[in-house]
Amino acid sequence: MEKIGAIVIGAGVVGLACARKLAQCGIDTLILERHNAFGTETSARNSEVIHAGLYYPVGSLKAQLCVAGRQLLYDFCLSHKVSHRRCGKLIVATSSEQESRLEMLRRQGQINGIDDLQPLSAADARALEPELRCSAALLSPSTGIIDSHGLMLALLGDAEQAGATLAVCSPFVRGAIEGKGFIVDIGDGETTHLKAGIVINAAGLSATRVATSLSGFPAAHIPQAFHAKGNYYALAGRAPFSRLIYPLPEPGGLGVHLTLDLGGQARFGPDVEWLANPAGELDYSVAPARADGFYAEVRQYWPGLPDSALTPAYAGIRPKISGPNDPAADFLVQGPESHGVTGLVNLFGIESPGLTSCLAIAELVAEKLRIS
Repeated sequence: MEKIGAIVIGAGVVGLACARKLAQCGIDTLILERHNAFGTETSARNSEVIHAGLYYPVGSLKAQLCVAGRQLLYDFCLSHKVSHRRCGKLIVATSSEQESRLEMLRRQGQINGIDDLQPLSAADARALEPELRCSAALLSPSTGIIDSHGLMLALLGDAEQAGATLAVCSPFVRGAIEGKGFIVDIGDGETTHLKAGIVINAAGLSATRVATSLSGFPAAHIPQAFHAKGNYYALAGRAPFSRLIYPLPEPGGLGVHLTLDLGGQARFGPDVEWLANPAGELDYSVAPARADGFYAEVRQYWPGLPDSALTPAYAGIRPKISGPNDPAADFLVQGPESHGVTGLVNLFGIESPGLTSCLAIAELVAEKLRIS
């Protein structure tokens, strides 16, 4: 049976960042991807925003990894010529009742380590974005946008240069803990068996299924999976905004916000649509009728949104480990110190801000494996 140093399951942005880190530490690394290309699920179906880190509870992994990861990501984009823009973001209160929540968000962001947040009056906000309606706003200058595909190409390029290999159309079928290593079965039909000293479960939407399929892994350490779909709609024509515009966050997400791509095209979303069966077939279709509910939400901060201006763009699915009636769960980066299995790290619930945090997550994975 062929042996390899490490297997990373999942070639999304976080899996690629982890594989890059392992390979650069001199570990022979194989990246398994069940699709025919890298980054086709959550990593390719999001807002492509580089988050500052103000939304996440103080002391949470999301807060720590987002703030650290944001600077690592900007540095990486500069050194690897990944297209991005530090365009800034306005978080808006649209009524006096919301202004106390906006202030709480500002204080939380400061405690999280964000030192450039700027409170704005309604007049200050309109001076920046004349079409905006709000009673107050919070400017986050360090928020940006990024070409997520370009980022993944750069991460994969580094990983391959350091000796890692990407195997597409190579699904993880099952595995078993064997001594201080793992036996991993790969592929549909004809199965390949590999022995590895390290396994990184970065399977995103399938992370709980992968953990369940690892014989000998204690079931008590596998969280319940929930999937929340987010639908996006594109704006016909050009938006009159140069910054991202976000309402205050809502349960399960950050509200229907306005984001821009690097070409200046505006899109709105995502909403939160809880899916009944996380193990079922993934449905990325976007219903045109769901846009009807977007108009009222968007017009709270952009009254000038024209009728019939929103058309279906795309949808993404968030790999959550908390449901609609629970508080938002933190990232769960689960290493040997918690589950007791040497060489295994599970990455559960890596939703937003996973893209922003990808390089910091890779550093944490290496730390949990005591690799440097």
